[in-house]
Amino acid sequence: MKVIECRVLTKRFGRTKALNNLSFDIVENTITGLVGRNGAGKTTLLKIMAGYLQKTEGEIKAWGEDPFNNLQFSANMIFIDDNMPMPQTLSLMEILDWGSKFYNNWDMDIARGLLDYFSLAPGQFHQYLSRGLKSTFNVILGIAARCPLTLLDEPTTGMDAAVRKDFYRALLKDYLQHPRTIIVSSHLLNEIQDILEEVLLIREGAKCLHMSISDLKEYGIGLLGRREVLEKIVEGEEILHREELGEGTCYYVVRNTLKDQKIKEAKLAGVEIKAVTAEDLCVYLTAGKKGGIDSVFNEK
Repeated sequence: MKVIECRVLTKRFGRTKALNNLSFDIVENTITGLVGRNGAGKTTLLKIMAGYLQKTEGEIKAWGEDPFNNLQFSANMIFIDDNMPMPQTLSLMEILDWGSKFYNNWDMDIARGLLDYFSLAPGQFHQYLSRGLKSTFNVILGIAARCPLTLLDEPTTGMDAAVRKDFYRALLKDYLQHPRTIIVSSHLLNEIQDILEEVLLIREGAKCLHMSISDLKEYGIGLLGRREVLEKIVEGEEILHREELGEGTCYYVVRNTLKDQKIKEAKLAGVEIKAVTAEDLCVYLTAGKKGGIDSVFNEK
């Protein structure tokens, strides 16, 4: 079943086009990573999904309905980011009690357990927490609510490495026990790739790709060797990245569609075949210039 359906979705802020003709579907009971560089449009897209922003053009539907200002939809969705407004007169425990009254699938045992695990005192007030602890409390809400659609926008902002790891483990464990549709935005794929099933990569508001994380890991192949040899091998191939390493040595990343014969010829010519991480692929696919930072200096 499709939970989110987007068709040529566009959002403008004045003359700035934040989203540009996005089309994709998100199916139920999956964890999807919304990945892109800072300013790619991730937050704008999530806010439109959450019904907080109105689209400019195109179509977006959640369970077949327009999410904008839809009260029935909002009862089945939670949007977590580091700017969540919290009541200043309520303690953390009182906020959790409020959550239990609003969300039908709320699990107070999980909420209390996570509050204790992350050393958050029930009587503390949200506005007096550090940035990292605010994010930690916010994601406790996101997990405990167990909403059919859970949207997490850069949820680990301010957290240290150990807390981030614990959060992702907690999210995955709860998802496996209580499947729902979760979308996590990040510009750091390496941190979230182990919990993902799908990746939606966007660049400057447009879709770069949408595929399973396993397919993304096989999307490209790295070739390291002499420039004159590599230029013959990559001729006619889709080049994702090119890097000069000095003394006539180059590193190319191409689509993983090389014929076996070409790979054999490359190895015989001394070319080293390398795997390319999913995160590196996303960096290459969203780069302004395929040559990377080296292209700036090579232009001089």
